[in-house]
Amino acid sequence: MRVPARAVLLLLCLALAAAGCGLAAPGGGDEQPRVTILGPWTDGQEKQFKAVLDTLGTPYTYQGTAASREVLLAAVQAGNPPDIAILPGVGDLVEYAAERRLHPLGAKGAAAKYGRPWQPEARGIEADLWVPLKTDLKSIVWYRKDRPPPAHPAPLASWCIGMGDDGASGWPGSDWIEDLILQTAGPVLYERWATGVLKWTDDRVVNAWSLWAGLLAQDPEADGRSMRRDHRGRPGGHGLLFEGGCDLEHQGSFARSFYGARSAQAAFTDSAPLLPSGPTIKGREVSADFAALFSGSAPARDLLTRLTSRPAQEEWGRRAGVFSPESDVPARKGTVEKQISGRLTDQRVPLCLDASDVMPAAVRDAFYEAVLLTMAHPGAPVRDRLDDVQRVQNAQPAHTPRLTGVCSRPQ
Repeated sequence: MRVPARAVLLLLCLALAAAGCGLAAPGGGDEQPRVTILGPWTDGQEKQFKAVLDTLGTPYTYQGTAASREVLLAAVQAGNPPDIAILPGVGDLVEYAAERRLHPLGAKGAAAKYGRPWQPEARGIEADLWVPLKTDLKSIVWYRKDRPPPAHPAPLASWCIGMGDDGASGWPGSDWIEDLILQTAGPVLYERWATGVLKWTDDRVVNAWSLWAGLLAQDPEADGRSMRRDHRGRPGGHGLLFEGGCDLEHQGSFARSFYGARSAQAAFTDSAPLLPSGPTIKGREVSADFAALFSGSAPARDLLTRLTSRPAQEEWGRRAGVFSPESDVPARKGTVEKQISGRLTDQRVPLCLDASDVMPAAVRDAFYEAVLLTMAHPGAPVRDRLDDVQRVQNAQPAHTPRLTGVCSRPQ
């Protein structure tokens, strides 16, 4: 898998950690082997996830990191991958599958019960190599209950935006672009773009990107702050919505975990009316965390099978208010959770997976870099940025598998 030059130093450091003790079972004296798990959840989310794992009866070691993609790549290159890896998207797993690094989930096909978009497929790749564990809704905007949002597109000064992240700075901006393409071009063209069929320089993509650049250009000072801020807010704080001096946050349903004790004061609405694209909702962007087996360990396969079972999914929902890819697993918490669950199960509106999460790693990295360059120079021609990403897309090997089923179809 290709790695951008700017990430080499990070990967070398992570490789040393992974080869040393990063994924090893603690204590060293345990006779019973532990299933090693790498995942994206840290802090409170990690505690909630481990509480569910503790109910499954299999000894395990969990390593949580916001840089799960980079840590996994380092571990694989060091020859010490975890038994189970959980990634925020399926694009990387397609590449690992093409390299024959993944093991089948099992004869029963744990992934077979999920349809679009939670179980995308890639031509030439086995259908039983990854499974969605947790889902989130992204085409939403959070606001404080005492400050209801306007009924029309909001200016940049109203938005809580932060580009910083431990693993991949720039991805919050990619969510803006993706949502704008979905709402302006519709789910069919969105899927063609996300899977590499529609060019980055297509007029529909250029239009959506230009809308976002135009928003950034409204307020250079606010744009500059967005470049410097972490998307989660201050460590130990209450998220950008409650500490950023702003009123609206275009962020996924997982943002509740950033708000901490103030999460009950947050409400959400559909993003389309507040975006520069206008009010029409043509689809909803969603994301999922996917798990795959990097070893043929029977305990690991059994643990993953039980983690995707209905009882475990219900337990996770009860403890953490997370959303299952199984539509009949109910939301177990409050009104906000039920509203989110209702949108995730509404079959009248297409659901589309986060586009960057289904792209090859090199294309995704070029996407994030173009986001940051656009924020740094919002007045520059956006087509130049998109030409650069398209060149990376063109450089992908002809045999690179392409995903299908990224968007659901309305019923």
